[in-house]
Amino acid sequence: MDGWLLLLVVAGAVVVAGFARRLDLQAPLVLVAVGSVASFVPGLPRPALDPELLLGVILPPLLYSAAIDFSFASFRRNLRAIVRLGVGLVVITTVAVGFFSSWLVPELTLGAALVLGAVVAPPDAVSAVAVGRRLGLPHRMMSILTGESLVNDAAALTLFTIAVASVTGNRIDLEPPVLFFAYEVAAGIGVGWIVGRVVRFVRRHLADSALETVLGIIVPFAAYLAAEQVHSSGVLAVVTAGFVLGSARSSDAIPTRIQERHVWRTLDLVLETFVFAYMGLQLKFVVDDLRGEGLPVHHVFLYGLLVLLLVMAVRPLALFVGTALRRVVGRIRSRPHSELSWTQTLVLSWAGMRGVVTLAAAAGVPFVTASGADFPGRGVISAIAFTVAVGTLLIQGITLPMVIRRLDIADPAEIRYVEEQRALARRISRRAVVDCLDEARRSLKGTDAEGVVDRVRRVTLARLEADETEDEEQPADRFSATSAAFDRWRRTVLVRQREALLDARDRGELDDEVLRTVLDGLDIEQAATETRLQRFTTERG
Repeated sequence: MDGWLLLLVVAGAVVVAGFARRLDLQAPLVLVAVGSVASFVPGLPRPALDPELLLGVILPPLLYSAAIDFSFASFRRNLRAIVRLGVGLVVITTVAVGFFSSWLVPELTLGAALVLGAVVAPPDAVSAVAVGRRLGLPHRMMSILTGESLVNDAAALTLFTIAVASVTGNRIDLEPPVLFFAYEVAAGIGVGWIVGRVVRFVRRHLADSALETVLGIIVPFAAYLAAEQVHSSGVLAVVTAGFVLGSARSSDAIPTRIQERHVWRTLDLVLETFVFAYMGLQLKFVVDDLRGEGLPVHHVFLYGLLVLLLVMAVRPLALFVGTALRRVVGRIRSRPHSELSWTQTLVLSWAGMRGVVTLAAAAGVPFVTASGADFPGRGVISAIAFTVAVGTLLIQGITLPMVIRRLDIADPAEIRYVEEQRALARRISRRAVVDCLDEARRSLKGTDAEGVVDRVRRVTLARLEADETEDEEQPADRFSATSAAFDRWRRTVLVRQREALLDARDRGELDDEVLRTVLDGLDIEQAATETRLQRFTTERG
């Protein structure tokens, strides 16, 4: 893609996304629609990107950003459901689409049809998670959706590699395929863990938030490329590195945490808007490719619609059948089950929109086999993959909010659990505040500083009772020696609160997600306190 065209697409996508948000519309849907229309602008050059660029440059930061913000404790707690969706459902979809397409589409052999199945198998949870967050999906459902999106790309790309090798006649690195899959998973996780630990060690010895943030930006690309060098899963390497570094974020300096949070939100916005605009811009050129190969466009898109319907049906069918079987087995064994409700399962089954991996994999189908013959049905695979990606995004993306609003998906037990955890966090914080300031008051009894400590205690406890996180209103003499003393004690209290909360998390008493929310608020308060102290020091100096 030409540099100017790339810049134009990115800038245009950000502007369109901004207008969509102001109009309370789903930005991904608007971007795909606008991109599809724009693809027919006369003289517009093809916005073609190398599939390696999509998979090696666009995908890693998106996965890494999701991983560092995702609680590994939640991932582990929902691991079975995540693996069932992220691996099991990907395999089921690949096989179902493969056999159906080989029967339906004359141009596709069974091997080529399985390639198509692997291409369209992995959902992209970006838009589903955005909708769920806005409409208040239960935390467990959000965790399952996010966790699925972190592992399904690895499963699909591994199946894609195996299927392509079977068609082209090239050998994969390990045989049989099950051993190859196991190696990809194990080596990818190992590489990601090593990269994460090395970066964690280096960052511990840096005292510059800008350098730490830059190093964090490099991590997903380093993990992906390192894994690719040993022929393992770059996706799992990125996700593992994200988990390793995400679990250590609470020990990072506050400026680093705040800065990284804003940097990754910005990168996510730019990359996600570009991806959806890029999807839409492919429409005209997919049609041109079919015509260039002499294929009947309307027939191919009809095939695409039928495959789209199958893809949309496989997910709910697999989820409902699997849930029913597990409930039956649980009753037979007299074991309590922790399955999602039927309404929650329905919402989860409808959150199967496809995205960048589907387009990148379709573009990565080779043109020829090892013998020099044309890859069977390559143009058809690209057209059907485009139809499925855009079709799921438009159909399920438009209807998912309505499905969520109409169904009763609240989980009373989860709501109660979160409320209890938040109350526990307040009690832990309160105890830390009282202990810290009681010690200070005893050592300062009879001095002028005793009044400052009393004021810090009064303000902090009042804020905890109100469950607020905004920075407290400062007195008119905010740059006086008294206000500086107030901020110094306030900073001490915030540090003690953080230590107490982290200790409770490490003991398994406090939920990691609740902890992260509370720490975000403490970060903002402490950053504001540090800023005021720095200004006071500057004015005095």
